[in-house]
Amino acid sequence: MPLCVTIFYCLPNKVECAILNASTGPIYIGKDAEIMEGSMVRGPFSLGEQGVLKMGTKVYGATTIGPGSKVGGEISNSVVYGNSNKAHDGFLGNSVIGEWCNIGADSNTSNLKNNYSEVKIWNYMANDFKGTGLQFCGLFMGDHSKCSINTMFNTGTVIGVSANIFGAGFPPKMVPSFSWGSDHASEMFVIDKAIQLAEKVMIRRNIVMTEADKNILSHLYLMQLHPHAEEK
Repeated sequence: MPLCVTIFYCLPNKVECAILNASTGPIYIGKDAEIMEGSMVRGPFSLGEQGVLKMGTKVYGATTIGPGSKVGGEISNSVVYGNSNKAHDGFLGNSVIGEWCNIGADSNTSNLKNNYSEVKIWNYMANDFKGTGLQFCGLFMGDHSKCSINTMFNTGTVIGVSANIFGAGFPPKMVPSFSWGSDHASEMFVIDKAIQLAEKVMIRRNIVMTEADKNILSHLYLMQLHPHAEEK
């Protein structure tokens, strides 16, 4: 049977010495995006405006990389929102990464339990872990969160907003927003420093943090300090 292969380009962009396989789904490459040499891409796949696949990146569908994000290593069935970095080796599978995140070199996510059972993730409404009905489920990371090199994430790990994750071993499967560290001795990131860091990260992309952005982070910080305040 004839095979329909669809690759969409929004010029200008750069694709050099890469393998693009659209036989399993369409591939979209946004304006001013770049796929560096040695990358292997299997659709369906979307690379947003000014997005970058680093050299030798392996991407399996269905995957979406948002505008301004830079990724490398191995990625499968994941969504990376805008202006986030996973620029080095390591596996990201069945995961959702928010905006302005950074995943350290050689960090990996598990997306399948050793016993092949259903993955449970943290449910904020229930304040407990609940079943997903999924066998494959990786990492969910909130905006402005970051992890150090060689971080190992268990299946179904949920990371809040503006968390800085570092330390030995696996982080907990639920890391609260504004955490500083990842073990039981972790502290809470001071909101002023969290905003200062976010401003530094954003200005590197020539984007100025707005007062609305700061107010959103401040509100989330208060919710983390007083989680039941809005229930009154």
